[in-house]
Amino acid sequence: MKPFTSLLAEVRDCKRCEAVLPLGPRPVLQIHPDAKILIAGQAPGRKVHETGIPFDDASGKRLREWMGVSRETFYDPKQIAILPMGFCYPGTGKSGDLPPRPECAEAWRAQLLAGLKQLALTLVIGQYAQNYHLGKSKRTLTERVKAWPGEGGAIVPLPHPSPRNNMWLRRNPWFEEDGLPQLRMRVRDALGCSQ
Repeated sequence: MKPFTSLLAEVRDCKRCEAVLPLGPRPVLQIHPDAKILIAGQAPGRKVHETGIPFDDASGKRLREWMGVSRETFYDPKQIAILPMGFCYPGTGKSGDLPPRPECAEAWRAQLLAGLKQLALTLVIGQYAQNYHLGKSKRTLTERVKAWPGEGGAIVPLPHPSPRNNMWLRRNPWFEEDGLPQLRMRVRDALGCSQ
């Protein structure tokens, strides 16, 4: 296996999808072999593409609140790895951003995940990340998220923290009432926090 720094340099220089990306390639990820938590998301949005900082938008603010972590902790790659299913902004469709390009996961995901030796917790956000990390299922995203606290495990399925998901949050108040306290406890445990 390649040294992790060499692999990461290759990923950051990837141009596999250059011909089909509306804004061109700009892989956005955060990863370090010492990371204790992995956030597996979908793909960066337009704003994140522009800044090059993962979850540097309203979704990221909400996700940090859900997790109960500061911006400083969130952007410490030795604490939290952020590895979306697609590393580049895929463009916009009729009802929001397009799905993540599959080339990233095929080319890089297994190699990058193999380098994460300290992981204690994986947060999988959205259908594509859940299917990859938990396997395809007949369960809906809502069913997976609702079942997690009882099933436990080191992989936690989450809805997308996007403001576009406000309707889902209103329809599923149990998530904020029951799910988030458990999520915050798991995050604290994974990071080794005493509070």
